[in-house]
Amino acid sequence: MTKTNILIVEDEAAIAQDLKDIIQIEGYTVIGIAYSYAKAVEILAAKKPDLVFLDISLRGNGSGLDVAKLLNTKYKIPFIFLTSFSDQETIKEVVSLNPCGYLIKPFKEKDLAPAIALAFVTAKKNFGEAFPTEEAINDSLMKALSPQEYLVFKNIWKGKSNAEIAEELFVSVNTIKTHITKLYAKLDVNSRSKAINKALKA
Repeated sequence: MTKTNILIVEDEAAIAQDLKDIIQIEGYTVIGIAYSYAKAVEILAAKKPDLVFLDISLRGNGSGLDVAKLLNTKYKIPFIFLTSFSDQETIKEVVSLNPCGYLIKPFKEKDLAPAIALAFVTAKKNFGEAFPTEEAINDSLMKALSPQEYLVFKNIWKGKSNAEIAEELFVSVNTIKTHITKLYAKLDVNSRSKAINKALKA
């Protein structure tokens, strides 16, 4: 199974470790922890994560804002700001960097999974990603999606609910749930966020 790789850029070791533990429980892979801008740059040069959790304050020279600019311009990697800063000036600067999420410390464990799911949906809008063709997706799978499963997948990509997809395709919600179960099995994923990430890689 292809796992989603996440990089943590956080200057407080205890928080970074807590974050790593929760992310791994959710079924994702943490490819590294960077406590400074320099370490973050080093890891990014060696590995390409699918998502970055990014603190604003970092050790040494360079801040999380600098890392964010690099992620946007050079790597096109989505990121979620995780910070104790919530003043209007910081938020204004953060918004200008088009993050795919913003969590205030101390964060709640239950907030992380939805934040990751939302990040992948937002990423495709930020980076102008188009949904892959049916052929492109099926080329990467052991068992091809049916045309109906492909349409369901495309609507998941658009952020539609099961009810909205059912209305779009003129079928029942239960039928959509059945398609999604088969879709997840073929993609080897167990959530919408992981399915979307799979499409981003197709």
